[in-house]
Order: sequence, then C-alpha cells, then structure tokens
Amino acid sequence: MSNSKKNIVCIGGGTGMSEVLLSLKSHDVHLTAIVSMADDGQSQAILRDQYHVLPPSDVRKAMIALAEEEAVAKAFDSRFHGGPFDSFTIGSIVIAGLQKSTGSFEKAIEEAGRMLKIKGEVIPVTLDDVRLMAELEDGTVIKGESNIDIPKGERAAIKKVWLEPQAKANPKALKAISKADIIIIGPGDLYTSIIPNFLVNGISEAIKQSKAKKVYLCNLMTKHGETDGYAVGDFVKAIEYYVLLDVVVCNNKKPSPVLLTRYHEAKSDFVEPSTAYLNVDLLADGDLIRHDSSTKLANTILHVLRD
Repeated sequence: MSNSKKNIVCIGGGTGMSEVLLSLKSHDVHLTAIVSMADDGQSQAILRDQYHVLPPSDVRKAMIALAEEEAVAKAFDSRFHGGPFDSFTIGSIVIAGLQKSTGSFEKAIEEAGRMLKIKGEVIPVTLDDVRLMAELEDGTVIKGESNIDIPKGERAAIKKVWLEPQAKANPKALKAISKADIIIIGPGDLYTSIIPNFLVNGISEAIKQSKAKKVYLCNLMTKHGETDGYAVGDFVKAIEYYVLLDVVVCNNKKPSPVLLTRYHEAKSDFVEPSTAYLNVDLLADGDLIRHDSSTKLANTILHVLRD
C-alpha cells in the first residue's frame, strides 16, 4: 500500500461488524462503520417509542469496537439490572440522552465518540425513523427487526424485506462510500443487519458507482429463521440482488464437533466453504463460533486490499 492511509468502509451491524472493526483498529488505515438503523429490540423499542430517539444499539457496538478509552468502553457495554431500565446498556442510555440534549443523533455520536476516543468514524446509514418489514414465502408479513430476527416457532422462509417508510441515505454515508478504497460487507445477520443498509435509498447506487473493491465476508453459520439451509452461494445471491461483489471470502476451518452440536441444537449449521470463492481460516478460538478479531480477519482484508 502507499504511504497514505487507505479508506476502509464497513457496512453492516451487530457483532459481525464489531469483529471486523476490532481486527483493523490497530492498523494504519482510516475506518468508517456504516451501520443499520432498523434495530427495534426490547430496549431499543422503548427508547424509540417512548423517548423518540433513533436506535443507538448498532452505533454503540461499532463505537465500542473502535474505542481506545477502554474503561469508558467497558461502561458503555455494561447493562442495568432491575428497575425501569433493566437490560438496557449504559452506552445506549448515554447516546439516547445525548441525542435528547443536543437535538441531533449525529451530534450525540460525535460526543460519545470523543468520550470513547474512537479510532475512525461511525455513521448511521440513515437519519430517518424506519421499521424493517418482511414477507415470508407463504405470504405472511412481519413487522419489526426483532420479530424478523427471532422467529416465534416454525415459519416459512423470508421472501423479501423492505423499510417503512422509505428512507433516504445519510449524506455522510454516501461521502464515505465515494472515498472508499475497499468496502467490507458483513459478516452479520443477512436480512436484519446487512440488507437493511441496502434498502436505504441511494446506498446501493453509491456502492455500485464507487471504485472501491467490494468484499463480502460470509457468515460462519446459518441463522434460524433467516438463512436456514443457506450455502455460500445463497448468501452471495441475496447480497448481489443489491450490489455486485468483487471478492467473497469464506471461512474454511470447521469448528469442533462439540461446538457444532451445540449450535445445531439451536438450529444453526456450519456454512461449508465453496471453491468458487476465496477460502481462508477465519475462525476464532474459544467456546463461541466467531470470526477471529485478533489477526485473521485483518490479514485477509489487508491482503485483498493490496491485491
């Protein structure tokens, strides 16, 4: 790479994006996280509906991953136990409070970013108040990211998802995409963390027009209710409905039988690598099946960037 910092834009949300950001934080690159704004889980729903703020959860997770102020990051990730804010994270409360006091979600992110001393930028994909919708193969319509994400019993496969109301892209997200040298999509829940970003008007078009290399990091495991039975090609097909990819990266190291059994009991199965794509060992050590945020992810992404 040249002496000037390369611009790496990560698009997604949740734990998957955090792993990518953590892996790249120590490298001499400029990081931008563009995060979904569709979260409406229990605590997020209360913040949205009762306090009329945008959902801070995915923003908080990305900021914690980029934080250099470890004590503050630990506090942001801590949860209340008991009382009216039971299970709420301190970080979500702080960001919501900053939004109310400043009158701006973007200013709230800037202030929280200073508190955490984040390395890089965290940008909400839209500043509009949106809800994720899904239609299943049997015609059933489901409202809300949390209801789509966690199925209540058995249900048909997801046919399509959309946002209500339609949302316009955050200009900062469009600018970051236009300046990117590489755009990393995923890993993360396909229909509730990744694709909601592409549903925002202007985002897919900006990615298509960008000269950046478009890279998809495929999930390690399927997700019950979202991607049951999916192979790598199914994930790629779903992404490429919105944006064409230059590189698809698959993990080729299988987790231990003990871990696979535990996940299988939760109806989550290993995504077998495909010879049609780039296959590398991305598996972290430990008792959870996760992408490695120490060296493997960063080494792979930087290799693709240089290639």
